[in-house]
Amino acid sequence: MEGQIWFLPRSLQLTGFQAYKLRVTHLYQLKQHNILASVGEDEEGINPLVKIWNLEKRDGGNPLCTRIFPAIPGTEPTVVSCLTVHENLNFMAIGFTDGSVTLNKGDITRDRHSKTQILHKGNYPITGLAFRQAGKTTHLFVVTTENVQSYIVSGKDYPRVELDTHGCGLRCSALSDPSQDLQFIVAGDECVYLYQPDERGPCFAFEGHKLIAHWFRGYLVIVSRDRKVSPKSEFTSRDSQSSDKQILNIYDLCNKFIAYSAVFEDVVDVLAEWGSLKNLFEMAINLAKSQHLDSDGLAQIFMQYGDHLYSKGNHDGAVQQYIRTIGKLEPSYVIRKFLDAQRIHNLTAYLQTLHRQSLANADHTTLLLNCYTKLKDSSKLEEFIKTKSESEVHFDVEIAIKVLRQAGYYSHALYLAENHAHHEWYLKIQLEDIKNYQEALRYIGKLPFEQAESNMKRYGKILMHHIPEQMTQLLKGLCTDYQPSLEGRGDREASGCRANSEEFIPIFANNPRELKAFLEHMSEVQPDSPQGIYDTLLELRLQNWAHEKDPQVKEKLHAEAISLLKSGRFCDVFDKALVLCQMHDFQDGVLYLYEQGKLYQQIMHYHMQHEQYRQVIAVCERHGEQEPSLWEQALSYFARKEEDCKEYVAAVLKHIENKNLMPPLLGAWEDRVVVQTLAHNSTATLSVIRDYLVQKLQKQSQQIAQDELRVRRYREETTRIRQEIQELKESPKIFQKTKCSICNSALELPSVHFLCGHSFHQHCFESYSESDADCPTCLPENRKVMDMIRAQEQKRDLHDQFQHQLKCSNDSFSVIADYFGRGVFNKLTLLTDPPTARLSASLESGLQRDLLMHSRRGT
Repeated sequence: MEGQIWFLPRSLQLTGFQAYKLRVTHLYQLKQHNILASVGEDEEGINPLVKIWNLEKRDGGNPLCTRIFPAIPGTEPTVVSCLTVHENLNFMAIGFTDGSVTLNKGDITRDRHSKTQILHKGNYPITGLAFRQAGKTTHLFVVTTENVQSYIVSGKDYPRVELDTHGCGLRCSALSDPSQDLQFIVAGDECVYLYQPDERGPCFAFEGHKLIAHWFRGYLVIVSRDRKVSPKSEFTSRDSQSSDKQILNIYDLCNKFIAYSAVFEDVVDVLAEWGSLKNLFEMAINLAKSQHLDSDGLAQIFMQYGDHLYSKGNHDGAVQQYIRTIGKLEPSYVIRKFLDAQRIHNLTAYLQTLHRQSLANADHTTLLLNCYTKLKDSSKLEEFIKTKSESEVHFDVEIAIKVLRQAGYYSHALYLAENHAHHEWYLKIQLEDIKNYQEALRYIGKLPFEQAESNMKRYGKILMHHIPEQMTQLLKGLCTDYQPSLEGRGDREASGCRANSEEFIPIFANNPRELKAFLEHMSEVQPDSPQGIYDTLLELRLQNWAHEKDPQVKEKLHAEAISLLKSGRFCDVFDKALVLCQMHDFQDGVLYLYEQGKLYQQIMHYHMQHEQYRQVIAVCERHGEQEPSLWEQALSYFARKEEDCKEYVAAVLKHIENKNLMPPLLGAWEDRVVVQTLAHNSTATLSVIRDYLVQKLQKQSQQIAQDELRVRRYREETTRIRQEIQELKESPKIFQKTKCSICNSALELPSVHFLCGHSFHQHCFESYSESDADCPTCLPENRKVMDMIRAQEQKRDLHDQFQHQLKCSNDSFSVIADYFGRGVFNKLTLLTDPPTARLSASLESGLQRDLLMHSRRGT
């Protein structure tokens, strides 16, 4: 009223400047431009001026006024009733009380680019103006006290359409937003009408005398005066007293409900800025639910409500609204607001609900548990973790255990680990933090077999170190017939499992007493225990035997070790048991294993090393048949002894003679070897081997006689054969056979006769003979003889070649090795060989031996 324009921003810092000398009557702030249009008076009288202000530019500290022009339509002065400007800055319309409307077309901020003309003249005051843009067409709504009209101002001639024959008062019209299709709203006393540029739209029967109509963000704001009879006057008199009330109603035309309603006195104007008209969140929520708004829309309302309460400092109320956004709103948005230590209670409430809805991640669980521990609220903590069943767990149990353990809440961590079968965490806390080894072992004993086995392997050493006896007892059960304790959760039907006892041997490091008890138990109750059990038990018994000083105890340990060796558990690991006995100098065990492994020569050498002569003879007598070379080794051994060993030498020679241990053809050489062997003994005389040599010579003499008799018989046979051949050459052969040698039937001509004396029917001969020159009956025997003759001739040639190479070569051994490699000396025996063939083979064997002896002497 004093010509000033004031600015009130969100910060509520009021500033202003002098715009007119007298007064300001109208203002219009564009939404998309920082341009302000105003109407006021600089001098008395009806001289309204329009001024356009650029709020972004300054002129002496005040906004820059870019244009001033008078606002009267023509020459008749009149009062401005309303003002509107198009957002494109190309149209501005001014309404007057005399019923005229001026249109300013062109750039409204500049005089030379703008043109003013009278658009409308009428008899009723102009009460409202509004521009509407639809594509490239621009409409101007004009409302008076009596009618509603629209003009097309973007073209020529400005065509007009009359929309209705009733109007409204000042400030009782407005243009809706796109949610209501940019309709022009006219608030009459009986109804509120909505208009399109070319027709009237819907109407709403809102009672009361309308004072102000305003549109803001989808809501229609109506201030009206309502005349109602007070309750008392209804019963007192018909001349009732009336009371004037100004009612503010906020309508949601889209959802058809009243968003807000209140009674005020003397409302001057309604302004809406910086957000919502009023925070009626409860009503909005109820309406959204009744209209079946989706969860995303509801969550948005809850978030806004929470933000509103948070900004007001009502943190408890805010967190309750944020809780209702869980599942739609990112939790970090809320968590950041309450991370302050003073808001930890609110954060805890939000995180609790987040967990109850199973929407918390590991970080949320960690944060919630840290809140509990910071608050030292053990009751809340127990309430959170002590759920009745697995289905009620709404957090990551393992994360919770880690956080509680780190914070020192071991009992709570143990509770979670035990109830949710996190066996490793339970044992880790018991053994590493609380050091309660007895409880840890008890817990392992009630686990199912698989978990008990794995945890015994993991924690067995530390438990054996602190509670060895109890640990050993549990291991015995685990490796034989495991039965979980009655208090445990183990499956009784799956009981009876047993672990591999060999895998637990390393647990007994530095606990030999418990190890021995465990191994002996396993060997007794479970004979099919792994081999490692028996190997370790043998090693342990040998160690104890070797270090024992008490003779009686040592004898007992000796018997135990021998008993274990004789149990038959070391047949497949003979070498390992032998090495263990040798390492601990357990001679009885070594000899036993030698005998079991048929290592008779090793037994012989053992007694030889210890000069146990009788045992040497005993070994030869016990095992000489399996290994005849023992007697020869014994003879060589006694021959090299300087002390008088005649008794043992005689015994050896007698056994050699009785058992005929030397081959016949090697006898002479062996006799020479025996004599040379005994020659090393300075105390041995000829009398020691006289009987042996005499017997050997007698046997050789007998063999010579037999050989001479055989030679004589062969010579006689040869002479007879030669005579028969000569007779066949010189004398005629008379065939007197009357029967066929094949079919044994009487001979009939034609027949075939052979000099051997066999005769055949011609047809029989042709059927059975392989060739015309050979007798079918004599052919098999003749063929054998011919094969022998050819073989002898080949061998004679081979012998001559071998002897020649042997004499000419500088390396006789290489020649012999080459012939051996080619299989020349291999004996090939035919199943059909006659006795003469076997004799030939024996002669061949003698030849091979002579060659070897010759080469041995040559090299």
